[in-house]
Amino acid sequence: MQRTTLLLLTTALLCSAQNKPVNATIDASKTGAPISKFIYGQFLEHIGGIVNNGVWAEMLDDRKFYYPIASHAAAEPPSANPMRRPPLRHWTPIGGDEFATMDTHHPYVGDHTPAVKLGAKEAHGFQQAGLAVRKGRSYLGRIVLAGTPGATVKVTLAWGDAAGDRQTVVLDKIGPGYRKFPLRFKAEGDSDNARLEIVATGSGVLHVGAVSLMPAGNVQGFRAEVIAALKQLHSGVYRFPGGNFVSGHEWRDAIGDPDKRPPIMDHVWHAVQPNDVGTDEFMTLCRLLDVEPYVTVNAGFGDAWSAAQLVEYANGAVTTPMGRLRAANGHPQPYKVKFWGVGNEPWGDWQLGFIPVAQFELKHNMFAKAMRKVDPAIKLIAAGAMPDDMAGKQAQRLNGQIVPDYLSAGDWSGNLLAHCLDNIDLLSEHYYATAGQRFDNEKGEKVPTGPQTLVEWERAPASLVRVKYEHYQEYLKRIPSLLAKPVPISLDEWAYIGAPPNSYKVVPAYAWAFHEMFRHSDLYQLGAFTFATAMMSENRTDAVLNPTGLLFKMYRDHFGSIPVEVSGDSPQPKPAWPPGGSQPRVNPGSDTYPLDVSAAFGEDRKTLTFAVLNPSDSEQQLKLSINGAKLARAGHLWRMAPPSVDATITVGQKPGVEVEEQGQATMPDTMAVPPFSVSIYSFAVE
Repeated sequence: MQRTTLLLLTTALLCSAQNKPVNATIDASKTGAPISKFIYGQFLEHIGGIVNNGVWAEMLDDRKFYYPIASHAAAEPPSANPMRRPPLRHWTPIGGDEFATMDTHHPYVGDHTPAVKLGAKEAHGFQQAGLAVRKGRSYLGRIVLAGTPGATVKVTLAWGDAAGDRQTVVLDKIGPGYRKFPLRFKAEGDSDNARLEIVATGSGVLHVGAVSLMPAGNVQGFRAEVIAALKQLHSGVYRFPGGNFVSGHEWRDAIGDPDKRPPIMDHVWHAVQPNDVGTDEFMTLCRLLDVEPYVTVNAGFGDAWSAAQLVEYANGAVTTPMGRLRAANGHPQPYKVKFWGVGNEPWGDWQLGFIPVAQFELKHNMFAKAMRKVDPAIKLIAAGAMPDDMAGKQAQRLNGQIVPDYLSAGDWSGNLLAHCLDNIDLLSEHYYATAGQRFDNEKGEKVPTGPQTLVEWERAPASLVRVKYEHYQEYLKRIPSLLAKPVPISLDEWAYIGAPPNSYKVVPAYAWAFHEMFRHSDLYQLGAFTFATAMMSENRTDAVLNPTGLLFKMYRDHFGSIPVEVSGDSPQPKPAWPPGGSQPRVNPGSDTYPLDVSAAFGEDRKTLTFAVLNPSDSEQQLKLSINGAKLARAGHLWRMAPPSVDATITVGQKPGVEVEEQGQATMPDTMAVPPFSVSIYSFAVE
């Protein structure tokens, strides 16, 4: 009943706001800490097909033959997790199952290698279907072969069933030692179910160690269309390789010759990991996208010595053991990685290697000592979790409280800050807002919110940004040393769950989250959105920025970097739910309800930008005044305001969302703000 009354009151306030302008004042004399470019960062993890299919250009599944070749696919490990990688396309025999066996005695890589028994007349081998090819495009690859001399191998790319719907490469210099042969094809038709066939004739046995196929236009192994889309974002920083994945990841399995890297079962996501995208490939991606690398080390099943070796591999001179190894792998120059995370979500008892916080404090300090001994200049990011993350079953298991007391055994971040402060440069925090749900502090679980206005739906991610700010203020009261050495937050996993893919609906929500980070720019210094691929609408051959990607690009390109104070005459309403856990004491947003306004100077203070967010489903009026700066009459406006909040961008179709760009002949006194719109204005400072 109370919730329904509050919803009716909120709706009434919205209707009232429509009838009169909201007054806002930008006071250019009051500025905050610079907004870090790293706030716009992205996160990649080997989960689902995000890395191996989403950004990497490899077209074949199981290219190093983790599974045996058989007419029927091998059973995948059971898993109810929807984020696991979809079942791999499998290799099927040509000529009968009995002709394709697996050699476990002398495998080229991994546990076994296909051994094809040859015949003089009938071709034997295997194939994989389900490849996506496009007419007129070329495809490059390689195949690693060994076998009885005199064998003739035919590798065919087929995009149809007609005799002319195929192209074949013939290889005949086969010998007992493994050798790599190049492959090149040009498709003369479109297909989403093309297949690669590998067959041979002769006598004896043919071993196939590994095979690879990529579009010829790939960019150093990455999908060209994905690189082109992501490069537009100027994201600042990318985090890799995890995520939960990192707690079982052996980084040494993912360096060196890609064909000799063993395929393994990833026990975190219960899926085969080919190890094709490892440390060196990630560094290449960061260079291609002009972003700083942020590497998370395995503090789950991993150890401090291995973490220190990875630091040396990335940053060590060629005179060091790991530096020499990096150079031998084709990368003589150190990568100079600055940001290093010690583990991922170690507070969760689902995490591989989970231990109580008192033990993990010792582990964090051991890792920090070993890693800094290799490179004292690195920035160490501690894997924290404030009460908003810990609230619920996890905190109950640790200390019996639904919402843990500060610095109790259920407050992971508080303990790390209290006991590991000398070894922490930034504090990693994660959040995932869930549409239509809230955390119930009494039940200790998420429950439905019930009916919501669009404003409240859009507010959810910003509320969690605000919550972490409030928790941090409590740490400052309880940990005196934190006042002397403040530790900024690295919000290196965050997202809103619940909107359809590529939908505009999340755009105002993410803009609001940005505004809340800007208001606390001294605290929020790094971000890594989950995931970089969520910036795009893509299929297997094409990719474009989606509405979320357009928003990130709009703010990164056009919003300033020195925040300026904004005040108003319309305060945000009080929170609907009791504070604590994941519910803030004060709602996020400027005093311009139902709008949210944020302002910032450019880095050189020669421009003033202000962003106006209308998260409501009706037009609002804003009357704006500027104090402390004189602006030029003419300016510029960038705006996202589609006709529907559910508008989408789907690759291959006309986009339903765009960034409208227009000049402003004069600084508007009162502006009409379209429903569910995000606008950025820019004016020169005279």
